[in-house]
Amino acid sequence: MSKMLAALQLYTVRDFTEKDLIGTLKEVKAMGYDTVELAGTYGKPAAELRAILDEIGLLAISAHVGINAFEEDMSGTVADYKTLGCKYIGIPWLSSELLPGGENWEVTKATIQKIIAACKEAGICVMYHNHAHEFDKLPTGEYINDALLAQLPGIAAEVDTGWVDAVGLCPAEYIAKYSGRCPAVHLKDTDRVAKEDRPTGHGTQDMPAIIKAAEAAGSVVLISELDNAVGMTSMEAAKLGRAFLKSMGY
Repeated sequence: MSKMLAALQLYTVRDFTEKDLIGTLKEVKAMGYDTVELAGTYGKPAAELRAILDEIGLLAISAHVGINAFEEDMSGTVADYKTLGCKYIGIPWLSSELLPGGENWEVTKATIQKIIAACKEAGICVMYHNHAHEFDKLPTGEYINDALLAQLPGIAAEVDTGWVDAVGLCPAEYIAKYSGRCPAVHLKDTDRVAKEDRPTGHGTQDMPAIIKAAEAAGSVVLISELDNAVGMTSMEAAKLGRAFLKSMGY
């Protein structure tokens, strides 16, 4: 089994990319990240952003893309992310009415099936990235996230450990549940007592166990992510996360 890649979700450092995209990407590279997950295209055409990433030496293996982008321009959106070199696209969020059990789920499901088919033709795997509300239960007792993955067999799971931990589940066990179907894992560490985000490897989650579970599940990339840096800048948090992953051999 090939070694997992260590990536940064660029949403982590969004306050820096908004001010200086190229300078921030160079700093991310200098931290030791060779791989990133995009959070948008920063107002740049795909070919231009790809050229910037290539020059700096960063691989955009994945990107978070809302379903509205596909609804507005399916072929153009898929072509853009193929140009960027993405092997994975994560649907980052769906509101409750668009999820299983919601009034608009059947329409959303049909849309996502079209997205999966279009991306598959381009060699891109579509994933669903969970938050906490997907772990509400349906009347059947099934978690919404599990229902989504069951009803969309063509989609992969992008497990976010922070949100899984927040609802009282074990991230390592949840990753194992989707072994073979979880190519990317968001390592979003937290302090369970303070209920605050922490840099990857610096919170209360058992990151070594999570990484071991991802490895066993056949995951391709570990993605360090932070929603809010506490007591430090987001760049400092990203750097600490990279140092931790390096200490784990990634």
